[in-house]
Amino acid sequence: MKHPGPLFTLLAGVALAGGIGMANLATGTGAPPVAGAANAAGAPPTTQQTPTTQPPTTQPAKTVDAPARADYAGHVDGGGASVAVSVRDGHAIAYVCDGKKVEAWLQGVTVGGKLDLKGTKGANLAGSYDAAAVTGSVTAGGKTWKFTAGPAKKPAGLYRATPKVKGKGAKVGWIVQADGSQVGILTTDDDQQSIAAPALDPAAGTATVDGAPVTAEAISGIAGGF
Repeated sequence: MKHPGPLFTLLAGVALAGGIGMANLATGTGAPPVAGAANAAGAPPTTQQTPTTQPPTTQPAKTVDAPARADYAGHVDGGGASVAVSVRDGHAIAYVCDGKKVEAWLQGVTVGGKLDLKGTKGANLAGSYDAAAVTGSVTAGGKTWKFTAGPAKKPAGLYRATPKVKGKGAKVGWIVQADGSQVGILTTDDDQQSIAAPALDPAAGTATVDGAPVTAEAISGIAGGF
């Protein structure tokens, strides 16, 4: 018997390899697709969207509705003294007194409805005001009080006079409350003695000091004080 020649053996091997390849395609067991083939075929690329972060919302700072011109009069907490404040276009004058010995005149600038007023001998007043009231704390004569004072419409408010007592200079300050009540102190220049002020007629703006009539000056936030 003759054996198959070399050419026949080669052709048989090629046919066998082709048959295996066709069988793999038919059964889906061919080589896996090359990475990126889908994009190459025209499929759109997949992109990851980064969420947009909105900036935090900030609330605008509240501003105090402070009048440019205002007058206030009231009592400290507990009723131990009276206080009056007059504001005029960025400047303020205040007066506190107990009607006996303790008193102080204070003044300073105002910004945004805030008060930071200074007087002699360590007196000071700090607080804030709006159209309804002025509130804060005041120190005078070694005492500190908290207070709230409401609006003062004339004749209520703050007054002063510089009379003569026995031929020598003196100073008087009055606070007239909205209900008509008043308190004040008279202090002589020479010996700094303080006594209760004589009664003031707010409507007439006059008082009697040492037997003589005296004209009282209504204090505003830009004039007056000592």
